[in-house]
Amino acid sequence: MKHSFTKKIVGWFLAILIGCTTVFAQEKRTPSSPEDIQRGLTAGVPGNKWKEGLMFEGISPHDHLRSAANWYPNTEDVQPDEIRIIFMGTAPFIRPGQMNTSVFVQLGNGENFIFDLGEGSISNYIASGFALNELDKVFITHLHIDHFGSLPYLFEFGGWAGRWHKKLQVYGPSGRTPEYGTNSMVEGMKKMLAWHTDAFSVFPVGEGHSIEVHEFDFRDNGGVIYDKDGVKVIHWQRSHAKDGASGYKLEWNGMSVVWTGDGRPSELDIEYAKGADVYITELQPELVAISSGVQGVPPFLGRYTIDTHHTPGYAAGYLANEIQPRLFMTTHMPFDPYINEETVAEVREHWKGPFHFGAPDGIVVNVTKDQIWVREGILPDYPNSRAPQFNFDNGQLVVPHPPTKRENIQEPFVREKEIDPKKYYPTGYHPELLTEWPVEGDLVAPVDVLPEDLKQGMGASWRLKKKNKERKEEEGKEKKEGKEKKKK
Repeated sequence: MKHSFTKKIVGWFLAILIGCTTVFAQEKRTPSSPEDIQRGLTAGVPGNKWKEGLMFEGISPHDHLRSAANWYPNTEDVQPDEIRIIFMGTAPFIRPGQMNTSVFVQLGNGENFIFDLGEGSISNYIASGFALNELDKVFITHLHIDHFGSLPYLFEFGGWAGRWHKKLQVYGPSGRTPEYGTNSMVEGMKKMLAWHTDAFSVFPVGEGHSIEVHEFDFRDNGGVIYDKDGVKVIHWQRSHAKDGASGYKLEWNGMSVVWTGDGRPSELDIEYAKGADVYITELQPELVAISSGVQGVPPFLGRYTIDTHHTPGYAAGYLANEIQPRLFMTTHMPFDPYINEETVAEVREHWKGPFHFGAPDGIVVNVTKDQIWVREGILPDYPNSRAPQFNFDNGQLVVPHPPTKRENIQEPFVREKEIDPKKYYPTGYHPELLTEWPVEGDLVAPVDVLPEDLKQGMGASWRLKKKNKERKEEEGKEKKEGKEKKKK
């Protein structure tokens, strides 16, 4: 009986398998006419026949994108002529979907720029697949804590995680008096972190716990504060209730990105942001009575805060219309279903061009001279941290020797009270404990002797930078040859 049932099961399985084979191995048929194929595959598709829907010129996905809807960390390289913007923090108040404000700009030449680094935003950098030692240039618009709250973490843990050979570069405005400037803030931060820094001195930090502050005169409107490798950053004053707030414009490869920071709508914004490819401003929707319940503040406090510190939705649209960017974006704002349509209506009172929210966290923008596309980044809740990234041009990995030892910063009594590891490791298992740094002096290792996984993991950014540089040089050579042929 059992044997007969088994034979039936096998028979059914074979019948299904044969049926599937028949479905997938169809008999080859005579192709349709070229005219029918053309009509069938292109009917209703715009091609070059008309503009589809409400899409604006140049607002379309690039060919190299893996998905037109989503960006997945570590799946796409920034192209040689491309700017990629990622919104790592998008609100003035912290909540799980919106950390404090931070705008990340990646360039095709391999350089990375952080504009503001609000509390909690560093988690999104990690989730997006960036190593902490890749994040070495921070531009702070002003010294409200929601715009630089993650700086202590980046300073300490970036130094620990491979920023051994370069100082953290921090750019920010002066204050009306020295104690309110970026220099003073950083000095205070270093004092606050004194115990942490000394405790981490048992690690190979090298230059990692050094900060170079570039404080500029906040009144020097239009002043250039960064000019290197074809990248220029200028700044101008913002009206944010107190002197010492700035906006920034980054220019590279014939394109520009503006992040205004916080402030009231100003003629200076129009002057210095005019014609930006991507213009990003903060925005506060004027629904203070409704929003007060969500934000936990009385309505009059919300109204007063907007009118002394921020850009209302109507004003944001007005500014965009004056500046005429290829794409207008707003961030540092609540992102909620109940309010988003109203926000769009306020912006559209004046601005009729391309507009997108720079919220919630993880919004990604790809920018070239011909195309701009916005997607939602899919950031994992529990990501792996990327290995530190190093420049291997000299063919070496140099690990600096720790500046101190435990016995220099810890009393022997507490170490003597440590439980003998033999008491808690199981019988037959006892790892080789590393209680002292294993070498004297700096460890200098040729890249060729590194384990393959370390070499690949720690040299990824370096290899991409070299590849993009070679592609640019090859494109330049081809253009030159093309021009010479035309002359002949």
